[in-house]
Amino acid sequence: MFSEAIESICAAEEEARQRILLEQQKAHDAIEDAEKLGAATVAGTLARAESEIAHLTRISDKKVTEDAKELASRTANRQAALRARAERRLDAAVQLIVERIVTA
Repeated sequence: MFSEAIESICAAEEEARQRILLEQQKAHDAIEDAEKLGAATVAGTLARAESEIAHLTRISDKKVTEDAKELASRTANRQAALRARAERRLDAAVQLIVERIVTA
């Protein structure tokens, strides 16, 4: 009877050790799964961020190009207007000089 009790206790202890090992393995596997999921999530987020940055860069480059073209166009128009104004003044100055020379 005493030996049966000892065997029963030993069997219970062994069963408890096996359960502990099984639970430790489950915990280890859960940690590995979580780490893999976390790494995959980080990689996915990083890929989406890089894609969005590339997209925003293309949009801003396009906008800068359009703005530069518009500025160049406005500058050319202003230049043409200033040139026309200067030519009109030049004509008026030449006419004034000619009148003074002729009347002098």
